[in-house]
Amino acid sequence: MTKTTPTTVEVQGFLDAVEHPTRRADARTLYEMMDRVSGLEARMWGPTIVGFGSYNYTYESGRSGTSLRVGFSPRKAKLVVYIMPGFDTYSELLQRLGKHKTGSSCLYINKLADVDTAVLEELVRRSLEAMAERYPT
Repeated sequence: MTKTTPTTVEVQGFLDAVEHPTRRADARTLYEMMDRVSGLEARMWGPTIVGFGSYNYTYESGRSGTSLRVGFSPRKAKLVVYIMPGFDTYSELLQRLGKHKTGSSCLYINKLADVDTAVLEELVRRSLEAMAERYPT
């Protein structure tokens, strides 16, 4: 069973409660950018993820669920940006992004000052386009 499901927690209240001032400011910047780029409603997914939009998936195993289309989490150690299609087709953008690390669908950033936010916005925009192709609304 998926732990990361939508909750009724208020997004702005969550952002206001982020302890570290730089992390809180970065989270607000990410919120504004993803809100503008996606045009989708933000909601909390689990206790710490701000997600925009959703999609339904079914794996070959038959397991299915719902997840966010794009989102972020202002964690203590790093900002995590969720790029759901993964990073296979974004190597050129990642080379221009700045200091970061990636997981399968997670982009880890220490702080927004470490990256080119215009490149990050393009990455978010392209990932949303890829999600719209794979999972039309």
